[in-house]
Amino acid sequence: MIASVRGRVASVSPDGAVVEVGGVGLALVCTPNTLASLRVGDEARLSTSLVVREDSLTLYGFADDDARGLFEVLQTASGVGPRLAQAVLAVHTPDAVRRAIATGDIATLTRVPGIGKKGAERLVLELRDRIGPPSASHQGEAPLSLPVAGIAWQDQVRQALVGLGWTAGQAEQAVGVVATELDGAPVPGVPALLKRAIQVLGRVR
Repeated sequence: MIASVRGRVASVSPDGAVVEVGGVGLALVCTPNTLASLRVGDEARLSTSLVVREDSLTLYGFADDDARGLFEVLQTASGVGPRLAQAVLAVHTPDAVRRAIATGDIATLTRVPGIGKKGAERLVLELRDRIGPPSASHQGEAPLSLPVAGIAWQDQVRQALVGLGWTAGQAEQAVGVVATELDGAPVPGVPALLKRAIQVLGRVR
């Protein structure tokens, strides 16, 4: 298993990054929150999880071991694959996920595209005793981060929404609403913008 990679960030796209390790460029699939911490040309360390399928090897990258560990625990629940586990971490911080599962907060869990009421209840039932407690130093709110250098936040959010299952038209509509709401105000991090876009889509879906 590849537990982590460290190297120069060669490129960043809305849904992943390439990190050069020992002369080899490794492609990693990442959430917007993780991507927001990367800068092309800088050295980075990402915790990783290798998902092996019959026809593919996919390396998922995370900002820290905590997010990687939660990604893997989520996949032990019935019906949860890597894409859905990543969607959970794209919408919520690890602490917010743990808190929701520990307290049976179905409303929070169903904000994730692809998780309905029954799916959320199953997560609570199957993972409550294994998910671990939220850390005492966090209150469950996603930190604000700067957008990825060289990529407009609109493109990041739009492509993240498409990757989470919405159509290009729905993603465009949500980005337009969020941009209008900003109206010249300071732009928060991509995770906060993505979360707001998902809230907008939740009203119109």
